[in-house]
Amino acid sequence: MQEISNKIHFPELEKEILQFWRDEQIFQKSIDQRPEDRPFIFYDGPPFATGLPHYGHLLAGTIKDVIPRYKTMRNFRVERRFGWDTHGLPVEYEVEQDLKLNGAEEIREYGVGKFNEACRSIVLRYTAEWEETVDRMARWVDFENDYKTMDRDFMESVWWVFKQLWDKGLIYEGVKVVPYSWRVATPLSNFEANLNYKDTQDPSVTLRFRMLDAENTYALAWTTTPWTLPSNMALCAGPGLEYVRLLHKETGDRYHLVASRVETYFEEGSYEIEERMKGTALKGRPYEPLFDFAQKRKPSDNAWKIYNDEYVSDESGTGLVHLACFGEDDVRIFNREGIPIFDPVDEEGNFMQDMEFIAGLNVMEANRPISQKLKEKGLMFRQETVEHSYPFCWRTDTPLIYKPISTWFVKVESFRDRMVEHNRKVHWVPGHIRDGRFGKWLENARDWAISRNRFWGTPLPIWKSEDGDTLCFGSVEELENASGT
Repeated sequence: MQEISNKIHFPELEKEILQFWRDEQIFQKSIDQRPEDRPFIFYDGPPFATGLPHYGHLLAGTIKDVIPRYKTMRNFRVERRFGWDTHGLPVEYEVEQDLKLNGAEEIREYGVGKFNEACRSIVLRYTAEWEETVDRMARWVDFENDYKTMDRDFMESVWWVFKQLWDKGLIYEGVKVVPYSWRVATPLSNFEANLNYKDTQDPSVTLRFRMLDAENTYALAWTTTPWTLPSNMALCAGPGLEYVRLLHKETGDRYHLVASRVETYFEEGSYEIEERMKGTALKGRPYEPLFDFAQKRKPSDNAWKIYNDEYVSDESGTGLVHLACFGEDDVRIFNREGIPIFDPVDEEGNFMQDMEFIAGLNVMEANRPISQKLKEKGLMFRQETVEHSYPFCWRTDTPLIYKPISTWFVKVESFRDRMVEHNRKVHWVPGHIRDGRFGKWLENARDWAISRNRFWGTPLPIWKSEDGDTLCFGSVEELENASGT
């Protein structure tokens, strides 16, 4: 019998086992020996090969390897093609850094074709290191028949899926307020927006909106985003909340705000409450715009009035909410009341060139000059700083904004209840995920913004004519037949 030492040298043992697997093609035999009519399909989100594998990849890869091995031992045929994510923002952002480009406009000046070729050149930079690491992990995957998201066949499969959704009426183009990274000039999904919250200090300003139907009377509204004030088109009160009109004894000015927040803004004895009313009594009352930017470009009979909506609360601020086009509820109310959207911020988060004293400024840089201008106009009631949790772009670490974007959506909300129902039939490990983190996410799922205003990715298979006709293609052959080329 062969003598075995009780002193095991693990590095040498690892090499011996890996070499045995290679020489005897053990992984391939584990597939070939299982019946073809008993497949187990394992979908693995592919990594980017623009960076080296790290601890997170090793941990997730080990867990992913356990499932196919278990199913193999249960006599399933488990083919495991490795894949590479070659498209998208991580690649573009790295190439931007390499080429010293800053944003979408500079990419266009450089040339989209040249930029995309630069992206293509780096996407498989570290495949050899990845293969060696995955092999050393003892993870069984098929590298020879790997797929890449930039392969024509792969992109065509995305087109096919898109066309299935299109034919079911689940795709639409619309304007929605979405989390937006101005640094990379693209909307993010709600999931991405939740990845990188930070405690940050922001300005907190309370403004005096001059009422047009009463002298020396103002509505007070509060915001932590002064840069949105040039786009103000309305104010909003909670219909069931109690509001007051009070007289400030020292100045003689009158103010409207929610009753429960009076003591937050006025010292005891400095005011006299003249009238109490529900929010419904404020509906329709007009006020003077803070700036005339929107009046010049988007004149409207419905703008610059107070409206009602149930989403308004008295938990913070003044109980009167300033509405611009940078909030989901704001745009919902605008659509309901026939108020136009005025968005003077370009794709890179800078104010348009016709915005006078803030022209060309990034929104974050514009907070101070906007506040200063309102102070000069006598419309600043209170100016403070607030510390709160705010979302940052998880790739660039720059603050996100919320911006109305024309983009393509999947109508997730239309089948959300079915997803919740089916999720209850899924066996989750650990079990609390079903009704906890994943279940809660499903219950609150929104329509999914799937298009990105970028360059290096799968093109949307949609063609639109100048007179409004729209075609969707599910394959390259369909596109060739329609275009004749």
